[in-house]
Amino acid sequence: MNKRLKAISFSLMGVIILLLVVASITEKLISTEFAVKYFYTAPWTLCLWALTVVFAIAYLIQQKVYKLPVTFFLHFSFVIILAGAMITHIFGKQGSIHLRLNEPAREFALSENTMQTLPFEITLTDFSIDYYPGTQAPMDFVSIVQVADGEQTHQGQISMNHIYEYRHYRFYQAQYDADGEGCVFAVSYDPVGIAVTYIGYACLLLSIIFFFFQRRTHFRSLVRRLTLIALLFLPLSMQAEPKVLQRPLAAHFGNLYLYYNDRVCPMQTLAYDFTAKLYGKTSYKEFTPEQVLTGWFFHYDDWATEPMIKIKGTEVRQALGIEGKYACLNDFYQNGEYKLEKLLRTGNRNAKQADEKFRLISMVATGSIFRIYPLVNEGQVYWLSFTQKPPVFITDEQKQFMLGSMDYVALQIAEGHNKEADNALRKILEYQEKEAGQDNLPAYRRFRAEKRYNSLQYTRPLAMACATLGLLLFFLTCLLIARGKRINQWYNYSLTVLMIILWLFLSYALGLRWFVSGHIPLGNGFETMQFLAWVTALLTAVGSIYFERKRLLQPAAAPLLAQLLLPFGYLLCGMTLMVSMMSAANPQITNLMPVLQSPLLTLHVAIIMVAYCLLAFVMLNGVTALILHKNTEATEKLMTLSQVLLYPAIFCLTIGIFIGAVWANQSWGRYWGWDPKEVWALITMMVYAVMLHTGSLKFLRKPLVFHLYSILAFMAVLFTYFGVNFILGGMHSYA
Repeated sequence: MNKRLKAISFSLMGVIILLLVVASITEKLISTEFAVKYFYTAPWTLCLWALTVVFAIAYLIQQKVYKLPVTFFLHFSFVIILAGAMITHIFGKQGSIHLRLNEPAREFALSENTMQTLPFEITLTDFSIDYYPGTQAPMDFVSIVQVADGEQTHQGQISMNHIYEYRHYRFYQAQYDADGEGCVFAVSYDPVGIAVTYIGYACLLLSIIFFFFQRRTHFRSLVRRLTLIALLFLPLSMQAEPKVLQRPLAAHFGNLYLYYNDRVCPMQTLAYDFTAKLYGKTSYKEFTPEQVLTGWFFHYDDWATEPMIKIKGTEVRQALGIEGKYACLNDFYQNGEYKLEKLLRTGNRNAKQADEKFRLISMVATGSIFRIYPLVNEGQVYWLSFTQKPPVFITDEQKQFMLGSMDYVALQIAEGHNKEADNALRKILEYQEKEAGQDNLPAYRRFRAEKRYNSLQYTRPLAMACATLGLLLFFLTCLLIARGKRINQWYNYSLTVLMIILWLFLSYALGLRWFVSGHIPLGNGFETMQFLAWVTALLTAVGSIYFERKRLLQPAAAPLLAQLLLPFGYLLCGMTLMVSMMSAANPQITNLMPVLQSPLLTLHVAIIMVAYCLLAFVMLNGVTALILHKNTEATEKLMTLSQVLLYPAIFCLTIGIFIGAVWANQSWGRYWGWDPKEVWALITMMVYAVMLHTGSLKFLRKPLVFHLYSILAFMAVLFTYFGVNFILGGMHSYA
């Protein structure tokens, strides 16, 4: 009976994982509505979840897990969460309501396109958009509504991440009409389901906290066993250089304010982005990014023959008629014909990227990207380039300066009058400060900080150095383990100090980015990967100090992690930094979308990044074990280490997922929407949860099988983070 319950429970869990994988792919191939109706919320799917819960509880009781109250309650928390989800699905109502200013409404549309009557009347009385200072980038959308319920009236405010609730009906800001006279609100009515689900979340959190203090657990025995483990162990070019501005003059050009990517920043930021986008690196030859940018603008003919545009894909290179990786701008045309036209019609991705670079050069060469002239009208700041048609409210003096100042700079440069050109750039800077006003420009300290951050450009060299050092240390450590030796103590000290320096530098860089952007840098893929490198460096340094101190206090006991921690730390830092530069440049610092301004975002991403870091260590343990597969003792010790790391890793992943659910409930009116990122995070959690049940699953007690599973399981992490973004898409594609 016991074996049968176990087989059914884990088999049902495996079927659910497979179902979720198929459903996420179906959503991409067919539609979200189809996947939700026939997979995620289909009757047979709900029955499958219910059967899994029933058999799992029966198996827990059969195994007498109730004798470990915290462990039993931890599992039962998921039952409460699933019960809340079932109540929400059956009794909850979700829809939307479109309100126009001062037009009362009593009905909202359900997801099935049927109408539902509200027990009260609701009216939109005011709507406004808050912008980031000096920009047209929305910071928040604010709606004021009035509720009439019989003789009572109530007023409430609805904005992003701020809901309005009345009689268990919850209203969320969804979108607004183009004329600013109306809004669409998401409506949710779920008084019981959300409460039950949140109780489940709270129970789960408490269970996880108390789990680490519970005695007689497998985790405690692993930790005791771990503390007793002892260690065994570039070509010269003849091409003429293109014309550029002198470095000081180009640097002064980079000091101008620029409206770019929906915010005001130094022109230098555009110069770095432009150079990296074209060349794949933030510098070209001996030229600074500012020299490259101004070279394309002031000396276009020289730069049009410069082979600095990085081209990907054999088909694109053949179409352009080039042999190497780089093309010049003139390669894009032949006899007046644009060479990429045919490839673009086929949807070739590499052709699209090459075309984007071509168009970016056009924007720089014509000056249309240089939105450097601020104009204030009725309290709103507009930033224009000298190629734009002047608005009707502009004065003659402003119009003359906007249309003529950059032409004057170009004329002075062409005639070799660098001093006069420099003075003209200073005049433009003075004009910017006068017209925009200090309240609409970034603070001087923040402006300088952004220039300092731009000049760091640390990701590529740091990634290569960490990855190379990590690989060397990894192979050296494997060799020493195989020979029953260990790394010299002072060697460990030096590597630990170096890791601390790395962490301090990453802290400085992330701190600068935080200060410049005005928000914690966790808003996109680049920033989360940088944060993961920061977490890795911190955990590695702290862990190395801890194990070295333990070795000094207990010379006979040297945990295996002490020998592998530093190689893994450097290797993982290098890997995450490399991933962060996959786009060949740091993504632009941007203002956060209104929905991303919740403090729960920081908590959600940070906890999940810690989980990913720990799971990466487990995966690297697996790789090491497979390399040392003939050393049975080493593979067993590595298995023990991985099992210890799995508990905090999976618990962090679980907590991170449910914090994300709370955030989603605040932002979109539902705590679970079957978005591909949500689905794959759940898949990852379930895949790794299997590894915690070695007591029930005998095949995972074999070290090599366990390590192989840990490597394959990490594929779920990679797909959750990268595969969903690049293949499946969804609301989380920004991350």
